[in-house]
Amino acid sequence: MREDATAVEIRPHVRLIDGMRRPANWLQLVRFGLVGGVGFAVNLAVYALLVHPLSVEYHVASAGAWLVAVANNFVLNRHWTFDAGGERAHAQAVRFLAVSLVAFVFSQLLLTLFVESAGLSKVPAQALAVAAATPLNFLGNKLWSFRARA
Repeated sequence: MREDATAVEIRPHVRLIDGMRRPANWLQLVRFGLVGGVGFAVNLAVYALLVHPLSVEYHVASAGAWLVAVANNFVLNRHWTFDAGGERAHAQAVRFLAVSLVAFVFSQLLLTLFVESAGLSKVPAQALAVAAATPLNFLGNKLWSFRARA
């Protein structure tokens, strides 16, 4: 019995390989990318509006842009990407928000690094930071926020 448990623990890559062989997972990734693209555009548009014409401090502007994009992305991902309308929206929204917050904190760290240390302009720095956080966001949402229930 112990040998079987050990064999399963040693071979986690089998699940990854099995998942990569399923066309539905690739379609889901493409849909997530499209929703992310829309969210990315929404995020940057709101951020640029807040930073430049309204002169909002760039970290505050980033948070405001993130809130607008998260609301947009939750609705699109729930109904289109993950087709997860069967579960209560509230439970999914809480998990989605948690994943989004982790990705947001990561992107904020990168944004600060890009602006303060690398000397990048604020809007390109925001674009790079959000793009870099995308894989973390996808995995968290696929594996937790909208995971398929047995």
